[in-house]
Amino acid sequence: MTGSITINVDDGSFTAYRADPAGTPRGAIVVIQEIFGINAGIRRQCDLFAEAGYLAIAPDLFWRFAAGVELDPDVKPEFERALRLMGQLDQDAAIGDLEATIRTVRGMLPEDGKVGAVGFCLGGRLAFMVAARTDVDASVGYYGVGIDGLLGEKHGIARPLMLHIPVEDHFVDHDAQARIHAGLDDHPKVTLHDYLGEDHGFAAAFGSRRSEEAATLAEGRTAAFFAEHLG
Repeated sequence: MTGSITINVDDGSFTAYRADPAGTPRGAIVVIQEIFGINAGIRRQCDLFAEAGYLAIAPDLFWRFAAGVELDPDVKPEFERALRLMGQLDQDAAIGDLEATIRTVRGMLPEDGKVGAVGFCLGGRLAFMVAARTDVDASVGYYGVGIDGLLGEKHGIARPLMLHIPVEDHFVDHDAQARIHAGLDDHPKVTLHDYLGEDHGFAAAFGSRRSEEAATLAEGRTAAFFAEHLG
């Protein structure tokens, strides 16, 4: 079953896409959007997690300036608009919205239910920030955008975090990837996976960016990670 919920914060409220499992949730997963809003791809990610038994919630992080926007990364003008929207996002405010989402979702679970987060593109960067700044139980980030500039926050990561890094990501060059590895390889709570020959967006739910073999591998690793740490 799918629908939406409203989440309240100090300066207003925003909606989130909701996908419910068939039975009692084994846990919950907050799905953090790309720069394209809560589009069909992000909704599909939620639906897949619900099919696996999780309550899945994708909050609209663009609600302050472009509520409800849905963009297609395969359409050039929409991709260009998405880049502009990313520049408008206050990422610290977005972490506050995600923290409110985690808190709300935790209250929807049975007692002691655990909440994870998974993010793609912009959401992958935010997943790292969520791991460092909130009490989320486990986090997964796809693509590593800007994470080399966030390594000063790594000491705040107290719960498991997994990052999927495409080696040929045109937004994250090899030097940035080397800095990520140097900063995180020895972190006891962080697991990094590299994907040789893959580019940014390789694990999109569908569309031209998806690389099926690598995406399937990453999805299996994510599923096993959440099964271990959420239930």
